[in-house]
Amino acid sequence: MKIYHLSTECYPVAKVGGLADVVGALPKYQNKIKDIDAKVVMPWYNKHYVQEHDFEIVFDGFIHQADRLLQVLILKEKKITLGFELYLVKIPGLLDRDNPYGYQDESFQFLAFQQGILHWMTAMKIRPDVLHCHDYHTGLVPFMIDNCPEFGFLKGVKTIATIHNGEYQGIMSWSMVNYLPAFEHHKWGLLDWNGNINPLACMIKCATAFSTVSEGYLEELFVSFRGLESLVRDEFSKAYGIINGIDNEVWNPETDSMLDFNYSIKDVHSIKAKNKAQLCKEYNLDPKLPLFAFIGRFAIEKGADLLPDVVWRSIKQSYGRLNIIVLGSGNTYLEEKLKELDTVYSNFALDIGYKEHLSHQIYASADFLLMPSRVEPCGLNQMYAMRYGTVPVVSYTGGLKDTVKDVSTGGSGINFTYPGVQDVIHAITRALGLYQQEQTMKDLIISNMKFDFAWEKSAQKYLTLYKM
Repeated sequence: MKIYHLSTECYPVAKVGGLADVVGALPKYQNKIKDIDAKVVMPWYNKHYVQEHDFEIVFDGFIHQADRLLQVLILKEKKITLGFELYLVKIPGLLDRDNPYGYQDESFQFLAFQQGILHWMTAMKIRPDVLHCHDYHTGLVPFMIDNCPEFGFLKGVKTIATIHNGEYQGIMSWSMVNYLPAFEHHKWGLLDWNGNINPLACMIKCATAFSTVSEGYLEELFVSFRGLESLVRDEFSKAYGIINGIDNEVWNPETDSMLDFNYSIKDVHSIKAKNKAQLCKEYNLDPKLPLFAFIGRFAIEKGADLLPDVVWRSIKQSYGRLNIIVLGSGNTYLEEKLKELDTVYSNFALDIGYKEHLSHQIYASADFLLMPSRVEPCGLNQMYAMRYGTVPVVSYTGGLKDTVKDVSTGGSGINFTYPGVQDVIHAITRALGLYQQEQTMKDLIISNMKFDFAWEKSAQKYLTLYKM
């Protein structure tokens, strides 16, 4: 079975969020299953990974976007270093940039990305068994292969769509229709939602089946989906919730090369303390105090707007009996507010940016991980935290409620219902009480590190979905 994963992100080539971790791990674990050949196709980026590895051009062609003729290059990595074949789509002027997102012409980018893939496959007579489309950036692929005569060779190929974050839908005005390949015009309704072209809605309508990255998130979409609630209810017969896994070959405290000190369940308490001491020394924090961490984008859906109030109020109310470290970026206003607090409180440390190695070090050092998310389709951070012996403190939403039960019911972390400052402060207070119960805390850490979030189970569930 030949499976092509289509995505704008893939770790370690280019990462913005959890999408990259999923696409960088799922095909690798699928390839461990007999008779499965999973590959990844993504845009070309001016990134270290691309510069440091060898690629060869396996296709050179052209596509039309309205009156524009665009060159399409397909580059294949010469060695299979990630556990799967990796293909990069390079289109000069559109897909040859430093980062996946943030450009004003991103609608043109993603249209060209999708059209380029299908043009390459059609020209080279590559007919996959499954095209696995990840998020709205590839949402028009199921429509194009069945309704654009140019791609008639691919008509009928099974398409599986995965919604990693339904907050982003790629909505475009109908003026963009001129930049799509020619299609059967009586099928325009498949593209439309509320008077606009909506790639995510189109993906749900046209894909053979679609999945979300947790069962809890699927349930939420039926009632809260930024205007697509009725659509997902109409299409519920082909909807599936499959929780993400984590790559235990990357996220393993015993072998993680990014850590100062490696450890296992047997020596977690003594060695994790050494990592904590090293991190606290670097950021001038007191290693004797409980350490809370936030890692992620400074986005509203992540609850990052709560951080400034949470930091100063928790330090004040605890009389300075805790440390907080924040790693992230994405909102300049929040960055400035947190920088101000960093100059005031010695109990608070801030590092702006995306730093993979530092995130690993924080998971291996912190006592608690804060996730005050308003929206969390799956969440991987809580799984990484548990794997590294850090207790998650999370809002009860999406994939978080699937993976973290409250300690009061024998669970693995601390839940709070409403993502607001007061609820987060209350959860931190509970965590401080838990921290004082030394043996209970030790038992919880050991129990959490035994949780199996490996990709093997989820990979098998996707295989079942492919075969349906």
